[in-house]
Amino acid sequence: MAIARLARLGRQAKRPYGLCVKMAAVAILGLCFIFVWSMFSSPANSVTTQRESFDDISEPTSATTKVSDSGTQSVKKKPKKHEISKEEDKKVDLASDLDQKEEKQANGTVHKHESGKKNSKEASNVKKEKDSVKSSNEESKEKNEKSEEDDVKEKEEEQEEEQVVVVDGKEEESESESEVNVDTEGGDGDLVQAVNGEEAVEKVEDESGGSSGKGKKRKFKGPVFDPKAHYSWKLCSTRSKQNYIPCIDFESSSGKLLSYRHRERSCPRTPPMCLVPLPHAGYGPPMPWPESKLKILYKNVAHPKLAAYMKKHNWLVDYGEYLTFPQNQSEFKGGVLHYLESIEEMVPDIEWGKNIRVVLDIGCTDSSFVASLLDKEVLTLSLGLKDDLVDLAQVALERGFPTVVSPFATRRLPFPSGIFDAIHCGGCSIPWHSNGGKLLLEMNRILRPSGYFILSTKYDSIEEEEAMTTLTASICWNILAHKTDEVSDVGVRIYQKPESNDIYELRRKKNPPLCKEHENPDAAWYVSMKTCLHTIPSAIEQHGTEWPEEWPKRLETYPDWLNDKEKLIADTKHWKAITDKTYLAGMGIDWSSIRNVMDMKAIYGGFAAALAHQKIWVMNVIPVHAPDTLPIIYERGLLGIYHDWCEAFGTYPRSYDLLHADHLFSRLKNRCKQPVSIVVEMDRILRPGGWAIIRDKVEILDPLEGILRSLHWEIRMTYAQDKEGIMCAQKTMWRP
Repeated sequence: MAIARLARLGRQAKRPYGLCVKMAAVAILGLCFIFVWSMFSSPANSVTTQRESFDDISEPTSATTKVSDSGTQSVKKKPKKHEISKEEDKKVDLASDLDQKEEKQANGTVHKHESGKKNSKEASNVKKEKDSVKSSNEESKEKNEKSEEDDVKEKEEEQEEEQVVVVDGKEEESESESEVNVDTEGGDGDLVQAVNGEEAVEKVEDESGGSSGKGKKRKFKGPVFDPKAHYSWKLCSTRSKQNYIPCIDFESSSGKLLSYRHRERSCPRTPPMCLVPLPHAGYGPPMPWPESKLKILYKNVAHPKLAAYMKKHNWLVDYGEYLTFPQNQSEFKGGVLHYLESIEEMVPDIEWGKNIRVVLDIGCTDSSFVASLLDKEVLTLSLGLKDDLVDLAQVALERGFPTVVSPFATRRLPFPSGIFDAIHCGGCSIPWHSNGGKLLLEMNRILRPSGYFILSTKYDSIEEEEAMTTLTASICWNILAHKTDEVSDVGVRIYQKPESNDIYELRRKKNPPLCKEHENPDAAWYVSMKTCLHTIPSAIEQHGTEWPEEWPKRLETYPDWLNDKEKLIADTKHWKAITDKTYLAGMGIDWSSIRNVMDMKAIYGGFAAALAHQKIWVMNVIPVHAPDTLPIIYERGLLGIYHDWCEAFGTYPRSYDLLHADHLFSRLKNRCKQPVSIVVEMDRILRPGGWAIIRDKVEILDPLEGILRSLHWEIRMTYAQDKEGIMCAQKTMWRP
């Protein structure tokens, strides 16, 4: 018994000791696991940042602003506004104001530019954007490092952010942006870029707020232009030769030309780095304006199908080395003036040049229509379609008329909603009623409320007329006139878009249906056409609620829906001062010979407004990643279009007399994989003898000068002050 009792006591004494040993072993194993996990896990996950702006590349960095070098491009300090002279110090530079935005909402989408992963030590030394995701410790350190001047500037920018909208309704990535590694050789006109391992991720969300695709990593290599690079160029070997439009002309992989044009915009995988040749028959300087209105050099636009077209149409005549355009001759019998007057008689509210200022001409079949409207102070933008084999769009551009080339099939045209006062389709053969009326619904989208749709055709088909009547009634267009002119023998129908949403509620059949609230009507870049009706703007802050003032009062009248009119006023004064004091007087440019002008990064159209008295038309290009100010430009009675400069522009080579690029390259350094391709595109669309005015950082202009010299451009003037500069260059006739 004693022995049994001692054994039992011994077992009871060992139990607590065994339990302690087991608990200690579990604790040790847990600590070992934590240690091993911490050793093998990446410290880069400790800090996650989200980029929502391009502020670090929009404007120059002042001498007093320090930028931390962390190996990424997405977290630099905000640079200061650019200056060109001391006289402009007191002026408000709207280009800088609108460029430096931290949150940009585009066409119902939001651009989120996520930076690459960084360790916590690097992240604590780098200045973040004020609205970026960051820790409280980092934020407090950065605030202490800011100067009083930076604090004031950031407060101003915070107030501006609430009023900025960005345009980029891109639903799909083009192939030209899908790859970012550039490793090319100069022998083919390509160039070698430096590599620094920097990368960023861009994620584009669709209109409904969901992601349209996986985020794509983009590696950026060195500065915008490599100052040590050497360039050698070759001519493009495409089938379309001197008329090459990269994102529209079609060539199969086998080299056999299967079709003349893409059915939709489709850009090459890598941007073209070759030069478009001049016409084989020789190329002469374009006729100066206004002489080009009546005649152009035939060899500049020669095309086999154009010669056949001229035999059947009397509004253009082959006259030796010239192609002439007899006044008042057109597709319509009785002349184009009679045609325009008959339209005004049908609808007296159509007062050309007063009530109607901005018109879209579909098809570009007869530029005499555009020429005659120009005499009435109407600015008409011609849309050359993808099946325009006659190249009449090129003829219109050579004459000096606003024209773009764009396919018109399944995607929206690159314009915001409700901007054109009238849309005209003369001799129209477009099947508006097919595919659920998509094409006509697109016209309804871009037509201003109470705007006019003018349709004329020589031969009316009963079936098509009935289908058109049913379709226009379903979208509540009111037919104001339907008449066949006895002189011109042309049937003209004039429709008017409703001015309010009340009539939509009265429809018995809700077909097509109203678009959903999240469907942004201004989304236009790579966005598919919708088979729905967008509601008429009714809120005071929406554009299109009221018809603009008559021209020319319209140019200086600022709409009520514009939140900050002071910015537009300041922008107008700013560009008027620069244009009058520098561009018109100090560049050595003969402005009397300038007609076709492009502002490659417009804001409010201030540059175009400053040139209004010069009898010059300006294509105001709003980059898709920039604030959406294009509706304001049209409200002022000017023209413009959305575009992504990482791709080729929709126009023929040798289209423009002058290109204006204000801080374009510094805004695109983190978007385009080969910024030099933008210079190649400028060479393509600028006419020999044409001019380019470029304002940007000195660090960009210096290597850019070398690139232009390699293209044999003549540098006429350079000026630099406070890390900012301006360059004026002229393109020559040189081709390799």
